[in-house]
Amino acid sequence: MKQRLPNLFKKKFLNYFYIIFLGAISSYSLPPYNYFIINFITFSLFFIFIFKKRTVSDKFFFQYGWYFGFGYFLFSLYWVTISLTFDQDFKFLIPIVIILLPAFLAIFYGLITYFFSIFFSKNVITSFFIFSILFGILEFIRGSILTGFPWNLISFSFSKSNYFIQALSIIGTYSFNLICISLFTVPALFFLRGSKKKFLVSFLFVLVAAMFLIFGYIRNNNFNSLESVKKPYTIKAVSSNISLDRFYSKQDELKIINELIDLSAPTKTKPTIFLWPEGIIPDSYLKEISIYKDLFFNSFGEDDLIIMGLNSKKIKNDKYLFFNSMAIFNNKLDLITSYNKVDLVPFGEFVPFEDTFRLVGLKTITNNLQSFSSGETRAPINVKNDKINLNLLPLICYEIIYTGKLSKDDNFDYIINISEDGWFGDSIGPKQHFSHSIFRSIESGKYIVRSANNGISAVINPIGMVEQEVKFGSTGIVELSESKLVKSTTFMLYGNKIFLMLILIYIFLIFSFNRIKYE
Repeated sequence: MKQRLPNLFKKKFLNYFYIIFLGAISSYSLPPYNYFIINFITFSLFFIFIFKKRTVSDKFFFQYGWYFGFGYFLFSLYWVTISLTFDQDFKFLIPIVIILLPAFLAIFYGLITYFFSIFFSKNVITSFFIFSILFGILEFIRGSILTGFPWNLISFSFSKSNYFIQALSIIGTYSFNLICISLFTVPALFFLRGSKKKFLVSFLFVLVAAMFLIFGYIRNNNFNSLESVKKPYTIKAVSSNISLDRFYSKQDELKIINELIDLSAPTKTKPTIFLWPEGIIPDSYLKEISIYKDLFFNSFGEDDLIIMGLNSKKIKNDKYLFFNSMAIFNNKLDLITSYNKVDLVPFGEFVPFEDTFRLVGLKTITNNLQSFSSGETRAPINVKNDKINLNLLPLICYEIIYTGKLSKDDNFDYIINISEDGWFGDSIGPKQHFSHSIFRSIESGKYIVRSANNGISAVINPIGMVEQEVKFGSTGIVELSESKLVKSTTFMLYGNKIFLMLILIYIFLIFSFNRIKYE
């Protein structure tokens, strides 16, 4: 008996280490590495492991999923802790957060295997579909609940496979993610004893993958055959590397603005919309920026517009509310319109239960104020003067990661995204962040113009190709002066309703394959 106990603990330890290892290795399928071939091995081995464990009535099913998720998120999100290094008050949290964040996100993966044990079937095909459905649904919930965090869905493994990901324009990211999970798990069917139906299932998903590639090839060719239309204006996005010190100490704001103007290189000869990064003006609030009106008037032409990220505030019920804003000005710094960020970063821009957490010293990372307040709604903003008239959908930083209905109003010409990626240093974080822009461009069928400080600025076309880019760590500009007109995508029309339809199709397939007499 004494000998059996150490052996039992040793076996459990090896099991947990094995699953953490599979999750950790899977993380290298994500941007910027994109070794998606890894997932055919890791997902298949993980499915084989939990399937065999369930047949012998093992009771530790939540733990199996949790350990896989922990390894996956620990190795793919370690860079989040870099944001805690800029303020001495936060450094003590680094060892806590580097464990706590993956531990929390791993709960969703634990729930996957827990529910798998409940709905388990000894029929390998049925269990295969149940595993895919549960994984897809729990990833959808992870991206929606508690403000949502749809970062590092396994589908981002294919972010550099341009033909393959064109399916996003029809089915969207969550549906694509569900199909990717199935594809990665298909090899497991050949290592588990079961009926010959596994050949039919494998053929089905190989056929789906082939259809994705064919559709992507056709969509790319159709787009490339379209005529580019020259615009009477230019959108010019600035990519800067201005230090994050501006958030923590008094900076020479005038010097920062002059640097941005120099990078913008205004000519006054053609109407231009200048796009500056998120939070780039450190001290002046929206209503105070007019102190620089003479500088802007002398630098920009009368038909130029300047879009910039800065903070704004207003009084409500005798209390100041602060917002992370995007504002549009003319060359006299007259405010044309503004947008307040709707989807805020938990603990980065707002602290849940703030009054309680402040008692133990917790505050927002990105500012020394109280939590930012969320804007009321996101809708296209009209940018208009005598020479320019277009609708732009504003997305500030983190908002680019959400898939689905970006706005109730789909009548916009371009998506503009401003970001501050310096919080994550020279890590894989900014590259992962950028990959979301590629997915959003394909889903929406719209050009995205992105301006990032300490990040990647780019023009991304409606098929997810980066037409212009300022590489990470460099400064410069990207310009959009002509574009191609693409019809609204199917996903833009129906959003994540398509995901629900795909879940129903998977359930239908379970019953269909169970009725097929093929042994």
